[in-house]
Amino acid sequence: MSLYEAVRDAIRAEEEVVMATLVELTDPAEWEIPPAGGEVLPRVGAKIVVRPGQLPLGTTGDADLDRVIARDAWAALESGLTGTRHYGRHGQANQREVVVFVEAFAPPPLMVIFGAVDFTAALARVAKILGYRVVVCDARPVFATPARFPEADEVVVSWPDRYLDTIAGQLGPRDAVCVLTHDPKFDIPAIVAALRTRVGYLGAMGSRRTHAERTARLLEAGVVESDLVRVMGPIGLDIGARTPEETAISICAEIIALRVGGPGPAGVTSLRDSRGPIHQDAVALSGPD
Repeated sequence: MSLYEAVRDAIRAEEEVVMATLVELTDPAEWEIPPAGGEVLPRVGAKIVVRPGQLPLGTTGDADLDRVIARDAWAALESGLTGTRHYGRHGQANQREVVVFVEAFAPPPLMVIFGAVDFTAALARVAKILGYRVVVCDARPVFATPARFPEADEVVVSWPDRYLDTIAGQLGPRDAVCVLTHDPKFDIPAIVAALRTRVGYLGAMGSRRTHAERTARLLEAGVVESDLVRVMGPIGLDIGARTPEETAISICAEIIALRVGGPGPAGVTSLRDSRGPIHQDAVALSGPD
């Protein structure tokens, strides 16, 4: 099987795969010097393909460089990001003798929304625009129906913690869990189960009072304080959202801000880190005449 066929088959199977291509060798004159001791020089155009659970395919011509490129390819799979990397001749860090283009092919990130409520439909719509595969989960079959959430890829009737147990191994840093239930018998087990996964974003809807009570229940359930920092609650950025659609945008904006590792827009913080009421008065939002 060629390297291109390996990538093709992974994409068709909706599996993660990375192709790393050596695109440039700096200081060409230096690279023309014959290596000592039978050393094989890396070559432009050489490729390495990395897939989870399999040995890397291909080689640049240097085993040490191959090992470092494969390591960084794993990191690219975690983030789903494509970009260039710079190395020394044998994969040394902080050098720029070798330029490698790392191209990540990953299935769409997953957003699991717990709670078949009015805000869920809006969040599903916005998440789909951003490229998420969306699953809505609720234990109440009368509410959890495809007709109510046509934008969702899947609607699951199950208790949140039970469903999370079935997909825990699939969740990673690119994925999101949003708990919109407002009901301790649903949201506490959901958050506890989500904290056992590697999911990159975990948010819970509710007022500041609701979240304070939820935090106390989580501590009673055995969650340690160091894990509570992963819970974004109240969920979303503090943009004065009022409608389900505005709230969905605030949630997705918070997910993006956390994923890229920076703050939100200028002057905007997460609701978790701000003070005051979540829903501001419409007149106050519009400002003076």
